[in-house]
Amino acid sequence: MVEHSSNMSGLLRLGTRASPLAIAQTLLVCNRLSEMLPELELEVVEIATTGDRVVDRRLSEIGGKGLFAKEIEEALIAGRIDAAVHSMKDLETHLPSGLSIGAVLEREDPRDAFIGKDALALEVLPEGAVVGTASLRRQAQLLAFRPDLNIVPFRGNVGTRIDKIKAGHADATLLALAGLKRLGMEGAATQVISPDVILPAVAQGAIGIECRSDDSRVGEALAAINDDESALCVSVERAFLAILDGSCQTPIGGLAELARGRVNLRALIAKPDGTEVKRAHGDADPTDALAMAADLGRELRTAIGSDFFAQN
Repeated sequence: MVEHSSNMSGLLRLGTRASPLAIAQTLLVCNRLSEMLPELELEVVEIATTGDRVVDRRLSEIGGKGLFAKEIEEALIAGRIDAAVHSMKDLETHLPSGLSIGAVLEREDPRDAFIGKDALALEVLPEGAVVGTASLRRQAQLLAFRPDLNIVPFRGNVGTRIDKIKAGHADATLLALAGLKRLGMEGAATQVISPDVILPAVAQGAIGIECRSDDSRVGEALAAINDDESALCVSVERAFLAILDGSCQTPIGGLAELARGRVNLRALIAKPDGTEVKRAHGDADPTDALAMAADLGRELRTAIGSDFFAQN
């Protein structure tokens, strides 16, 4: 964390999606900013995104995960807001020109959580059980672990998806544990899934604050709440993803962790039906971690070959 003693004041407008989780995350950002910069006046600006409006199809069918950020980034570029609060996993690998990540808050638990109606764990789901998820990453790894499962599309905010399980629309679903915690709904999880079984999405559990690269006032404010370790690990995961040009249309997982002064990165790419999963692991000093992540991306890209996703 950057030590900060500035008496910075003035208005800072934070743009966010209007979902309950997005608002909860934005309030976390506001709390951190208020702690570090009590003179700063904060305004939360809710912005409707295409990803929130279209809930009956997979993101991969309507343009990708960037649809949760596009309208917010447009408002940032136009100057209608000063910064944008995002779930880092919702951001495209390459940010629009002129925008950058000014801060990453301390990361919450990045693992996936299992929410079952009757079965309390993934391993004890009955054969042929229906699992709802809109994530191809989760789908691929679920089917690699349990090929017998029936995966169906499942979208909506956290509360909506939990209600669908309670109503019997599916036997189970998976959600990010971080989101459940931030909403005070961790009790809905009946199992926390090991990354050895389902590797999280790149940057899962991390909140990022995006700003205009040339806005030094906002950049200084955001630097005061940046968590260096979380920012490093997220940057490493995104560097790996960038090599694969990853999007929600490709099942990709990645998790970087700092341990004993070194960055460890686990990564995978899979076929959506789970029939093939390619894994890789890297380890490096923090100063070499971005290069290691890029090398890991190239290793997996070579391993999968050009016909990995070819239709039979």
